[in-house]
Amino acid sequence: MSRADKIREAFAQSHGAHWHPTDAYTRAVWLGVGLAVGGMFLHQVELVLFGVPLILSVLLTAKPKGTPTVSVRPVPRGAGAGVVHTVAHLDGADAEIAVVKLPGVVKAVPAHSPDLPVEIRRDAWGPGVDLRLDHLFAGPDGMHVYGPIVGTEHVRTILPPVEHHPAGPLPPRPAGLVGIHRSPRAGDSTELRDIRAFQPGDRLKRIDWRVTTRTGTVHVRERHAEADAEIVLALDTRADVGADVAEWASPHYGATTRPGGSLDRAVRRAASMAAGYLRQGDRVALMDLSRPQLNVRSGVGRRHLMRIRTQLVVCVQAAGWSSRVALRKLPHGCVVVLLSPFLDDDIAELAVQTRKHGHVVLAINTLPLELKPDQETAWGEAAAEMISAEHRLRLRRMAEHGVAVTREC
Repeated sequence: MSRADKIREAFAQSHGAHWHPTDAYTRAVWLGVGLAVGGMFLHQVELVLFGVPLILSVLLTAKPKGTPTVSVRPVPRGAGAGVVHTVAHLDGADAEIAVVKLPGVVKAVPAHSPDLPVEIRRDAWGPGVDLRLDHLFAGPDGMHVYGPIVGTEHVRTILPPVEHHPAGPLPPRPAGLVGIHRSPRAGDSTELRDIRAFQPGDRLKRIDWRVTTRTGTVHVRERHAEADAEIVLALDTRADVGADVAEWASPHYGATTRPGGSLDRAVRRAASMAAGYLRQGDRVALMDLSRPQLNVRSGVGRRHLMRIRTQLVVCVQAAGWSSRVALRKLPHGCVVVLLSPFLDDDIAELAVQTRKHGHVVLAINTLPLELKPDQETAWGEAAAEMISAEHRLRLRRMAEHGVAVTREC
């Protein structure tokens, strides 16, 4: 760095959160003094008459006092994606003009003007900066300014959206005794399970008098129990790919995930399924296949839904490739919902082994279809077709082993 650059950088750093003279102030001083001195040496009264008013304007200008500030009304905590409106409050102190950088526009307004409306637009879920109001205040006649000030970044995390739709039927595998799904155990539901001979301990109100009268032996009606389902949402965060194969190796900037990519689709589907199952009273757990320390235990209720949605964002922030995937400590007889693009054999083998251990497995394919080949290479179409063919084989193999497979999320 040259000496001129160092001087320029030091001068730039001197401007900030304090009142300091502007270039107009400096020019008035030097030009006024120069004209006055030059007029006296050259005996030119006109030059002195031009210079004296500039010197007087500088001497009569008082340095403003006070600390101007810009504050923003906080955005509601539960606000989701889309457009959110708030206001910016200006406290100009001794300033006259305020220049504020709003989203998409720069406004110059009086320093004591009413609150400025601010429109914030966020289209993606996840952590992000709502706005940063850089500002500058100018004193009387523009001789002194306060700033420019780099505003505070207002950061907000938008939880994955929830699409309200039915969670869907569940097979009779849950092991609880109270809920809305049919259990293999006998209980006090309304659905008839069997009619059998009376045994010690049976309630009298269960006696089927028609069968008892016909057979001459006391028989009772046995009904199915109603159970809560145990749902495990297993999320594959190792890869985030879109429909364009050429962009798979390139990082994505500006959002938590690729819009419309496999990870974005998986998180949105997981949040919606968690909301649907929790709404009907089932227990839901969240598991990260490659990072078990981020798992969420089973729970119920609205708070648990917020916990799962928040943890989904954490899982995506920690996303990255891992050589091993595992499902640990699964509840007995649970329903495992596996959300993955199924780009390797390990995840398909995990689904098959989980099914062989007696769990009901629902594999949700999050890979966008149809894949777009790389047009810049001669083998782009062949590579995309090979990826699609291997993908179809994995889905077919899982289906052959009893895994319920959805072709597309």
